[in-house]
Amino acid sequence: MTTPPPIPEAAPTAGKIMLVGIGPGSEAHMTARARQAIEEADTVIGYVTYIKLVADLLEGKEIIRKSMTEELDRAVSALDAARQGKKVALISSGDAGVYGMAGPTYEVLFQAGWTPDDPVQVEIIPGASALNSCAARVGAPLTHDFCAISLSDLLTPWPTIARRLDAVAMADFVVALYNPKSGRRTRQIVEAQRLFLRHRRPDTPVAIVKSAYRRREQILFTTLDQMAEADIGMLSTVLIGNSNTFVRHGLMVTPRGYANKYDLEQGGETRDGEKRGRSLSTGLLGWLDTLQAEHAEGLDIDTLAARHRLPADYIRSTLLEPVTATAVESEENA
Repeated sequence: MTTPPPIPEAAPTAGKIMLVGIGPGSEAHMTARARQAIEEADTVIGYVTYIKLVADLLEGKEIIRKSMTEELDRAVSALDAARQGKKVALISSGDAGVYGMAGPTYEVLFQAGWTPDDPVQVEIIPGASALNSCAARVGAPLTHDFCAISLSDLLTPWPTIARRLDAVAMADFVVALYNPKSGRRTRQIVEAQRLFLRHRRPDTPVAIVKSAYRRREQILFTTLDQMAEADIGMLSTVLIGNSNTFVRHGLMVTPRGYANKYDLEQGGETRDGEKRGRSLSTGLLGWLDTLQAEHAEGLDIDTLAARHRLPADYIRSTLLEPVTATAVESEENA
């Protein structure tokens, strides 16, 4: 009787890395997909504080806890587990792509020769970042243009951070400061304040939110000239308003600009010279007309640059390229 050949063992199924943003930390504000990803994972990897925030979802799972400065170790551990066929939830607070684990993980993956065609799959699962959750707790401070800057100089040279702070302060962005202060990094928030005061009023509204939606949440409204004296730590996010931001009835609001076009006291009627659904009279085309007229009146490039707070070479190139009929037509049909 012929002995049948042995049945070959099946090759292990490649695993998956799920980069999960768990949101601000309360289960109520975690997305359904984030919760599902953690529940279906074999292994959950994260900073010890983040592991505690999802403790109710971790029964029967392999847990790998890492410290705050071990981001690359977390990514390496995730890849090792996925190569073994496991589904891995690599968790970040907020959103994994905003100062989270998505970037470091891709760096580790690429260094290891991973490509999107690799058997190990990668999925990014978004969550509400700190700027979203903190803004929701204080009103509507991000309704107009805003940006986020981290004050952590552990990986970024301070001159780079300082240039960014100075640029956005001058440009009148609402700014969310991440990683504003720690036990060892106490001067960064003072330097940020100093740079902002070069361009912003001392009474510019500031909101400081600590542990939004968590058990020890703290909210403080203050002003730019007083913010560095506040209780600020690594769990805080600092929201600095722009020149139009105000605080009223305990709510921080940045107007979108409707009052520039509409008379809000007259039922929202358009102001003289404005058209509903069209750019402001002081929008791009209106400003180009003004610039041309001012230059024709004899104002030189440097004077125009100072008046409009724009680079002289931009003013010069703009004046050399007058508005065309096509541009006007496109604006009218927008």
